[in-house]
Amino acid sequence: MDKTNALRDLHGVGEKLAAQLNEIGIHTITDLLLHLPFRYEDRTRLTPIGSVLPGQRVLINGKIEYSGVVFGRRRSLIVVLNDGTGLLYLRFFHFRQQQQHAYKAGGHLRCFGEVRAGYKGLEMVHPSCQRISERQLNDPPDGQLTPVYPSTAGLQQLRWLRLTEQALLLLEKNRLPVTELLPAAVRKQFELPMLKPALQQLHRPDASVDTAQLAAGRHPAQRRLILEELAAHQLAMKSLSRQLASLKAPVLNDETLQSKILKQLPYRLTAAQQRVIQEIDADLQNHSPMLRLLQGDVGSGKTVVAAMTIARAVASGWQAAIVAPTELLAEQHLRSMQGWFEPFEIEPVWLTGKLTVKARRVAMEKIRTGAAVVIGTHALMQPEVEFQRLGLVIVDEQHRFGVGQRLALRDKGMAEDSENADKHRPHQLIMTATPIPRTLAMTAYAGLSISIIDELPPGRTPVKTVAIAADRREAVLQRVAEACRNGRQAYWVCTLVEESDQLQAQAAEQTAEALQKALPDLSIGLIHGRLKARDKEQIMQRFRNAELSLLVATTVIEVGVDVPNASLMIIENAERLGLAQLHQLRGRVGRGATESSCVLLYQPPLGSMAKARLDTMRRTSDGFVIAEKDLELRGPGEVLGTRQTGLQQLKIADLTRDHELLDDAIDLAAALESSSTSAAKRLIKRWIGGAAVYGEV
Repeated sequence: MDKTNALRDLHGVGEKLAAQLNEIGIHTITDLLLHLPFRYEDRTRLTPIGSVLPGQRVLINGKIEYSGVVFGRRRSLIVVLNDGTGLLYLRFFHFRQQQQHAYKAGGHLRCFGEVRAGYKGLEMVHPSCQRISERQLNDPPDGQLTPVYPSTAGLQQLRWLRLTEQALLLLEKNRLPVTELLPAAVRKQFELPMLKPALQQLHRPDASVDTAQLAAGRHPAQRRLILEELAAHQLAMKSLSRQLASLKAPVLNDETLQSKILKQLPYRLTAAQQRVIQEIDADLQNHSPMLRLLQGDVGSGKTVVAAMTIARAVASGWQAAIVAPTELLAEQHLRSMQGWFEPFEIEPVWLTGKLTVKARRVAMEKIRTGAAVVIGTHALMQPEVEFQRLGLVIVDEQHRFGVGQRLALRDKGMAEDSENADKHRPHQLIMTATPIPRTLAMTAYAGLSISIIDELPPGRTPVKTVAIAADRREAVLQRVAEACRNGRQAYWVCTLVEESDQLQAQAAEQTAEALQKALPDLSIGLIHGRLKARDKEQIMQRFRNAELSLLVATTVIEVGVDVPNASLMIIENAERLGLAQLHQLRGRVGRGATESSCVLLYQPPLGSMAKARLDTMRRTSDGFVIAEKDLELRGPGEVLGTRQTGLQQLKIADLTRDHELLDDAIDLAAALESSSTSAAKRLIKRWIGGAAVYGEV
């Protein structure tokens, strides 16, 4: 029998609807079947109007006693239903003329919706309604729960029901290429139902189903699909790892420069730093490209580890590039690398989008002709930037870059190796100061080796964090004044909901002016994203030299700023920021031996999520605890920034809810791989498609 999978083969799907479905990741009928309801409504039982209570979602029948348009604060269509046990008002703020005609007095309706207390009695606002005849009043309702699908603007639930009804009919007749990919032995081992009945159950569950189990995502049919999706991601990442291992990379085995820099350091590396450097060194001596994620909490010393990695590449005759998301962080890396490499006559080259035309041309020529150490921002990823012999790429805070950008930088290393006349890929080290929860690392980063610096350098002091309402601003000002007059330094961070650099700069300027009036004896500096790189550097240098007591800044100081004498941070409108960003900002203090504090200044009243974030910040400074809470509050898509990075989003699985299934998913992937490599490949295609390439960066 011919099998179809094109959306346009479904009745009612034209070009416009197909485009709408494509926008939310539905390109085939199979994709439509994998787009599961996010909740179910019980429309299987009729409830007498006389027994309904506010807050209930119920199905009712009734005769229309009255229908008419009323003009109050908002024009609305009011319909009054009577079933003999009581009256219920239906209210429609958005209605059409044909709806008025259909709901005339004397007719009969079957309605489902949430009951609430209204002006004249109990009412439903915009319920789902069906016209019925008087004879149908006693007809039993449908015997299935009604699915409610995640949707997009312009797609009503009725359309989803009609589309999935057609898809399920094709599935029933075996006219879709939706095949069972898990062998019977594997299904038996993991106690999984077959795919076809699982999909049918989830799209049209009957009234006898355990609704609590469905709501919790623990129904056997859900477990089948969740495990299959998580296993597909594991298989994809393992496949990418094998592909990567088959590619060539330069062997970086000269450690002479690394040893010289280590001897120059005025401090001893922590045991965690030494362990991580050994892990990276082992990778760099292989013929296959390293793909390693380096996690380290704020202030744990990732930059010196990066320098050791760069030293090995440079001594082995290859170029190394480090790319940072902001100029401020790139400048911090430049200063650090200059301090470590210039004594050995290696001058790092600096490239950002804000260089003058002449300076940019000079920098690009140095890179093209083999400059050993290159540091920059997104500008390094542009097509006109050519490397002579790129052997190592370090991406700092990689979640800030689009996946296309990271691929572009990696591909700059795929030039011919002059010695072997062969293509090679550079080694890649991805650094983040945003700890990634285990549940995310096991999926999104399953193909990467992971190193963790789980130890802070000695001498770092814990940061005491308090949350204070904005109406106590005067007390906060006094605290800042006292700290600065005692020789300490402070940050005052301004935040705005808007992403506009101009608006953020204006807010920071106004705050700086107000603080200067309130604290006239303090020297106050101002830094924001719209300042020229040279001006930013001058202000930061004055702050580092303690010429400025208080630095007013936007969130540009989130990463990369290291001033050990700064021991007080005020974060204004802290309730507007996510946990990861708050943790990063707080990490700018507590970098010396002085007791440090962070004040989260918030505008009451706080929403439940904002309150949870601020409470977490007060309770702990452990980046991994904070990351787990961030995952719980915002979900994996937001934490990883998948919209920006291109990391494949999960369709059905929820890492917050389903983390307990990850170990089973890994075992399922292994079992499937050993029993059927063909099925494993088809499973990857079903769930991931072409997005698997994103695991390479």
